[in-house]
Amino acid sequence: MGKKYTKFLSLGVIATSLALLVTGCSGKKQNSTGSSKKNSIALITDSNGINDQSFNQAAWEGFKAYGKEHSLKQGSGYQYFQSNSASDYTPNFNQAAKSGYQTIYGIGYLLKDSVSAAAKKNPKKNFVIVDDVITGQKNVASVTFKSNEASYLGGVAAAYSTKTNKVGFIGGAKSTIIEAFENGFKQGVEDAAKQMNKKITVSSQYVGNFTSTDKAKSMAQSMYADKCDVIFQAAGSAGNGVFQEAKAHNQTRSADEKVWVVGVDVDQEKMGEYKTKDGKKANFTLTSVLKGLGVVTKSLADDAAKGKFPGGKHLEYSLKENGVSVTKGNLSAKAWAAVQKAKAQIIAGKVKVSN
Repeated sequence: MGKKYTKFLSLGVIATSLALLVTGCSGKKQNSTGSSKKNSIALITDSNGINDQSFNQAAWEGFKAYGKEHSLKQGSGYQYFQSNSASDYTPNFNQAAKSGYQTIYGIGYLLKDSVSAAAKKNPKKNFVIVDDVITGQKNVASVTFKSNEASYLGGVAAAYSTKTNKVGFIGGAKSTIIEAFENGFKQGVEDAAKQMNKKITVSSQYVGNFTSTDKAKSMAQSMYADKCDVIFQAAGSAGNGVFQEAKAHNQTRSADEKVWVVGVDVDQEKMGEYKTKDGKKANFTLTSVLKGLGVVTKSLADDAAKGKFPGGKHLEYSLKENGVSVTKGNLSAKAWAAVQKAKAQIIAGKVKVSN
């Protein structure tokens, strides 16, 4: 494995607005004039695209910030190539390289093999794999996050917020990445419950992919019916179904029966907006477990533009570097204080979070 590095981030530059400057495209190729600039960058998405209100969108926000700072135009200085399915990954990498983009990003562990193949085929280009590690290739930088640490904080938040002492987790495709979210969340719930002398149960289910919104909605419906009043979703676009079900539930019930959602990757508070039974504005996004995708994509692009691309290295982002975190969201003062205490304990090494 390449040498592992940590790097400081500031999550504050991640845009929380869901409005994008471009609309999602389909097909293997985007309208692009190509680029011959050494500071040009390209983003290869998974099938969720840049409008997923989650992982890909966060990365794309970093691209837009980088483009603005360096006076680059979309389509020549920076661009995204959306994949409709796994069969589009390799063609999209080839098209991005052929179009002249210098630093090319694969967002998500599903793109690992395609990143590796493209890097071998284009040794003079820079490549980035996010959420996995590629070893032995000097033109590939690997980026991972200690999402289990931030998920632990999400678990603490859920434990201090539940009224029923039953919470849930809904993941996308089962993998070591998503299981890290689940395990961290469960441990956070368990540790917080012990501190409060409570018994809180966690129900877990997996959608099987990151796109089946209806399936995630159905799972959330079952969990809420089973008295879970907080659900942490780490399911990509499929997770939108959890928000849909929470909204449908809360709009027709009293405040005592309110349910919550813990968001993932970006601040998903906006997705929790709804009107109560009596017509008042309210929000059910309890907190969001953040990954600094936007900051990472921009930071690596800046490094590449300076001729300092960290090829062959593994960069790991954790709570200590503020590479992962949680939002205050709609947490009570007591819950937020517990989250901050847990964060300090993890950073100090007093609490070890399972991965």
